[in-house]
Amino acid sequence: MTIKSVTILSVAALSSVVSMQTQAGATLTRIKQNHELVAVMDKSYPPFVFLNASNQLDGFDVDVVKEVARRLKAKVRIETPAWEATIAGHWNGRWDVCICSMTPDEQKARVLDFPIRYYSSPAVVVVNATNTRIKGGKDLQGKQVGVEQASSYERYLNKGLKLYGDNTAQPTYPFSSVTVHPYESEELAFQDLALGDGKRIDAVVSNLVAAKPRLAKYPGKFKIVGHPLYGEPNWVAIDKGDAEWGATLRKIITDMRHDGTLARISKRWVGSDITQ
Repeated sequence: MTIKSVTILSVAALSSVVSMQTQAGATLTRIKQNHELVAVMDKSYPPFVFLNASNQLDGFDVDVVKEVARRLKAKVRIETPAWEATIAGHWNGRWDVCICSMTPDEQKARVLDFPIRYYSSPAVVVVNATNTRIKGGKDLQGKQVGVEQASSYERYLNKGLKLYGDNTAQPTYPFSSVTVHPYESEELAFQDLALGDGKRIDAVVSNLVAAKPRLAKYPGKFKIVGHPLYGEPNWVAIDKGDAEWGATLRKIITDMRHDGTLARISKRWVGSDITQ
């Protein structure tokens, strides 16, 4: 190889490093320049996010995002695209962060980074109140089960969920196979379940905390059965490759945990502290 060739390769390598460094700090730089944090969430996942009586987004995740923005000295803008778009990664600066009750798994971790866990709540089985056939996870065998489309629950029911993150226990599968019915939102799944036992679906798999407001919204329509299916950690998610932004969020969430802010937000919306 000639000296000229080595020089060209060296310049190319240096350019690549500079480009990576520029990309690494791009999110925080953009937030500081625009004085705005752009967050992405599901549009209907109470008590984490929902439209309140004033037609404004509200809830646990909304309050956490607002506090993160406050500590960054930025305003917050929340967008609610399809969940598939959020978990696909490659945001390319469109969104800065997803504090949106996302459970990291190996598939998502290929395109997203997960700086820190901010709460945990187990996955559970919900059935129509008149159902006597399903008493737990093993009874889902051969049943019609509703879930939010592209959620970790859909992957779980297809027996392909491999959770990602430190000290995370992998789920077990007490059933051989189920028929999965993906819905655009969990709200639609619960509406179908409310029509009657087995009318359209036999059960819904959801987060314990998210399931409770559905039970309250439709009194006497649903019940949670059996033991939790698996422990479900929920982490802050960002686009792949920005280490500085990940470190910044890790510090902010850690500070919020230590000073009691996360616990206060949790108690306000959930009634207990699910953030420790």
